Amino acid sequence: MLFAAQLALAAPTPAPAPQAGRTCHLPGAEEALRCVTVRVPLDYGKPGKTIAIHATVAPAFREAARGDPLFVLAGGPGQAGSDILPVVQMAMRRVRATRDIVLIDQRGTGLSGKLDCKPPAEIDSMTEEQLDADARRCIESLGAPYGSYTTDAAARDIERVRLALGYGQVNLWGGSYGTRLAQHYARLFPANVRTLVLDGVAAPDQVIPAGGRDAQAALETTFRQCERDAACARAFPALRAEFAALAARLGQASVRIAMADPRTAAPRTVTMSLRRFTATVHRALYSQADAHTLPFLIHSAFRDRWEPFVAQSNRDSDFVTDGAMAGPLYLAVVCAEDFPRLTPQLVAEDARGSFLGTPQVTQLAALCPVLNVQPVVHGAPARIDAPALLLSGAQDPVTPPRRAEAAARLMKAAQHLVVKNGGHIVSPLGCVPRLMREFLDAPHQRVAAQCLDEIPAPTFQLNSAGPQP
Repeated sequence: MLFAAQLALAAPTPAPAPQAGRTCHLPGAEEALRCVTVRVPLDYGKPGKTIAIHATVAPAFREAARGDPLFVLAGGPGQAGSDILPVVQMAMRRVRATRDIVLIDQRGTGLSGKLDCKPPAEIDSMTEEQLDADARRCIESLGAPYGSYTTDAAARDIERVRLALGYGQVNLWGGSYGTRLAQHYARLFPANVRTLVLDGVAAPDQVIPAGGRDAQAALETTFRQCERDAACARAFPALRAEFAALAARLGQASVRIAMADPRTAAPRTVTMSLRRFTATVHRALYSQADAHTLPFLIHSAFRDRWEPFVAQSNRDSDFVTDGAMAGPLYLAVVCAEDFPRLTPQLVAEDARGSFLGTPQVTQLAALCPVLNVQPVVHGAPARIDAPALLLSGAQDPVTPPRRAEAAARLMKAAQHLVVKNGGHIVSPLGCVPRLMREFLDAPHQRVAAQCLDEIPAPTFQLNSAGPQP
């Protein structure tokens, strides 16, 4: 990696004339934006065939904009920058006052040749074996050169976008997996990075599928908060026992549920497997508002009223939305960069005592060989010299503060802010948008972050009427 960085500095790519792009309207933005398509090599080691990378530019509100834009890198892997326009509109309006915001669709996502298949209509009633067989068919039918869809290639695409738009130094905002991509770009092209803002920080040594320990810690926090909340404890006095009983029941066999479809109200049968159950709980823990619905959802399911739980499951992974994750892209990255590091010892340690168990690892073991990607060799990461603002939610189930602390040890000038009542991705919360703007304007000054303690915890949902007022 150090050698690659030296090459990047020694032989910079000649800067072409900036692309003007075209006016475009995308979901999540009321005003017209600017869209740019940049042709990049499919394989940077074998120039020839190219693919198109989409970038969306939200111009600064003020005419006298600063010359250093904020590049936005979405998470997943599998999410596109254009998918998170609503989040950007909410979290980065203060930044956009003086800087262009550039959202990049990583290769294989969104408008950059999304790797995806239309899901079968009967997906809710399919068994795990049928779902995995359908995933294999999708991977094979796309016939993509999955080995070309790596974090390294995506980082080099970012550099081509920077050159195409005519920018000098840029600031990087990365969320979740986007923090891995941002750190990799900063190591490849250090001279081109002014600052980094990393939200939900993935440490360089983090193995994405090994998330059992962090997920269990977030679930335990939710249970304790319910026990300390008088109304929640009164409504759900046996919450832990009910959760354990549900997991044990589904571990024996999936449950077939006859119910009205939460999407359409039409009668249908839904299959609830242990994998779907734990995945839904895990996803709910990402957001503190959703985490505080879990006691109600678990209690309802324990009493065989599965409709609220299935509705939550559908909302988290609704297969009809345009912004759905690019599943094959997720597999392309994880199977090359993470799965090879999943040693039996790591899997056993991570799954011990965690509700997540090993279903995801088992699924990867079945699907990764279908992609036929070569393992990525991880070298010792170089230090990042650019000033960095690291943001964490104390109750994040995937990238908790300990991950940011590990990443900060490889940075020269990192500030780490923790939102006590935050989950996964805290940029839109409370005063965080203002703090991001202050950091970007003066990255060498300490950010006064006392206001983070004023971000309140959401109330618990006790019944079908929704959260308490």
